[in-house]
Amino acid sequence: VQVVESGGGLVQPGGSLRLSCVVSGTSITSYTMGWYRQAPEKQREWVARVSERGTTSYADSVKGRFTISKDNAENTVSLQMNSLKFEDAAVYFCNTRFENFPWGQGTQVTVSS
Repeated sequence: VQVVESGGGLVQPGGSLRLSCVVSGTSITSYTMGWYRQAPEKQREWVARVSERGTTSYADSVKGRFTISKDNAENTVSLQMNSLKFEDAAVYFCNTRFENFPWGQGTQVTVSS
């Protein structure tokens, strides 16, 4: 199994980014998939998840601003991030709810004015 995240970049506060995660080597259809992030000198934290049935849940810090989606046909998971804040800056990762897959390299999100 391989996980490849992309879509990060530099954005101003209030801006938007859309992250994508492509999984190869297995189907994600039966998995609850999630996005996680890790800021410098902090532990990795959960951000959002989408169940195999499409039910979504979010960390309080991103609720109302981020939207997670899953495309089983394309084996991809996306994260639409709006109204970005300085504190959203981190490396973002994709994995299952129980972190079954090897961690990818992540994609860097930088929020700066």
